[in-house]
Amino acid sequence: QVHVVESGGGLVQPGGSLRLSCAASGSIFSINRMGWYRRAPGKERELVARISSGGFTNYEDAVKGRFTTSRENAKITVFLQMNSLNPESKAVYYCNVDGTTRGRGRTFEEWGQGSQVTVSS
Repeated sequence: QVHVVESGGGLVQPGGSLRLSCAASGSIFSINRMGWYRRAPGKERELVARISSGGFTNYEDAVKGRFTTSRENAKITVFLQMNSLNPESKAVYYCNVDGTTRGRGRTFEEWGQGSQVTVSS
């Protein structure tokens, strides 16, 4: 069984910064991609940023240059550094991890519990 736990999030003023963290644990043999999605009020969930096992990243156009994702493979942790936050960044952010389990080598995809990010003065 694999568990994914997020931390970070909160309330920040426009122009401010926040950092989200996400740690995976459990019966993990390997991790493929780690990424971040968000669901804003009244909108569909969308991909924000993703990082491959080799460190390649891709970002949603609206966050390019402001958000940075990185990972620590030894700790099976992924981060999302969010700078220059604006009110449009308000959403629940979800960590997403996929990989392979130990033992039977099954593929898995797990989601974090969600982190509320609110940008308001």
